[in-house]
Amino acid sequence: MNVRELEATLAARGHPRVLIVGDLILDAYVSGDVARISPEAPIPILTAKRKEERLGGAGNVAANLIAMAAEVDVVGVLGEDGYGRALRQMMEQLGIETAGCTVDATRPTILKTRMMSGAHQMLRVDWEDASPIGGAARSAMLALLPERVKRARSIVLSDYGKGVLTDDVLKLVIASARAANVPVLVDPKGSDYKRYKGATLVTPNRKEAEQALGRKLAKIEDMPRAADDLMALADLDAAVITLGSDGIYFKDKSGASGHVPALARAVFDVTGAGDTVVAQLAFYLADGVPLGAAVELANQAAAITVGRLGTHAVSRSELVAHLVDAFPHGGKVVTGNAVDALLALWRKEGRRIVFTNGCFDVLHVGHANYLRFSKQQGDVLIVGVNDDASVKRLKGESRPVNPLADRMEMLAALEMVDAVTSFSEDTPAKIIERVTPHVLVKGEDWSEKGVVGREWVEAHGGVVKLAPLVPGRSTTSILERARGQTNC
Repeated sequence: MNVRELEATLAARGHPRVLIVGDLILDAYVSGDVARISPEAPIPILTAKRKEERLGGAGNVAANLIAMAAEVDVVGVLGEDGYGRALRQMMEQLGIETAGCTVDATRPTILKTRMMSGAHQMLRVDWEDASPIGGAARSAMLALLPERVKRARSIVLSDYGKGVLTDDVLKLVIASARAANVPVLVDPKGSDYKRYKGATLVTPNRKEAEQALGRKLAKIEDMPRAADDLMALADLDAAVITLGSDGIYFKDKSGASGHVPALARAVFDVTGAGDTVVAQLAFYLADGVPLGAAVELANQAAAITVGRLGTHAVSRSELVAHLVDAFPHGGKVVTGNAVDALLALWRKEGRRIVFTNGCFDVLHVGHANYLRFSKQQGDVLIVGVNDDASVKRLKGESRPVNPLADRMEMLAALEMVDAVTSFSEDTPAKIIERVTPHVLVKGEDWSEKGVVGREWVEAHGGVVKLAPLVPGRSTTSILERARGQTNC
């Protein structure tokens, strides 16, 4: 899919309910500096400066889905301890439903503590009981799962091998989901994929797929057969294999397949990348998006995650901005909800937003100077373009010369333009209210006619700037010269 199709797919998404069943983990990061070696043993001394706690395991999958504006329900087990209470509170603060989280006083909340010096992980300390859950906790989970499955539009089984996803839990969830025609995505663990029989798909990384199949998968050419064998092992509809720097390979039982190359410009930390991929896939499949498109968007999100330190939940607005950055021309053309998402990201980053608008039918030096002036008034420039019908109403039956898609693409190719969108009204009043820019720019020829949107912008703390025009440069004069109506 091209970038516009990816943006449109993302913009059209709703707020599907996704159920996460799996191992809940509290990730702690102790960060500091290493300047000397211990006199007691040949080990570095970390001078700790800060500690941060994040959701890990199934909790990180849930956080990724919340960031994508999904409704999220989690079923898992917490210890009767401070870490369990902290983990529950963190989830609830994000809006994750935790009523399905059972407390088991016989086992601790899983805690993974990573010791960090800069971007380097020096040591990880795990506190856990990975034995299968049993007793009252197991009975409580089995009792509540069928109703939770009925409410979901997709389900993620987040298996970290910590005891929650026992065989009977897996069978109950998969059977209930199959009966309700709800897709089940498995982030697997271990080598026995028959445990996941009847699920929709699995998302192993290369090493996990090798472990499950008992052979090396050194080349991309090895992946089609590997996907077929994984599907056969567990009676799956599809297999998605993450390949690190080689991207993602997917195939379904109909034979549809694809290899999506990796996109990350820099890799700082792969922690949680698998959670991001399975969360993204669950989000799109819950909303009926085809697997190929879901994999492409999940790949884009994974590129963001590995460029950050520690687990990172990718939001819709962040994904939109990444598409714009990854595809600097086509990605600048934004439509639908992508406009609002991009504006929200800019505001969150404290950017000074500049807006201007026009027909931009035949680009010329006057347009270039005008847009350069506009960009100089702030940090980012978004341009609103009249659609073809409104240009015809404003300029006459012979206009526009260039269709909307061409005009937007040409503007997107200019270095001073950060985003381009369109509007269909005769005036830009509605699009100005939608953008609510810090700066509204119009040509100085509007000084006496009155700038549409001035009152709105100024009422919201913004300003209006009038750009100087280049004498004798206009689309109308260019067209007249082209028709031989005037002398150059």
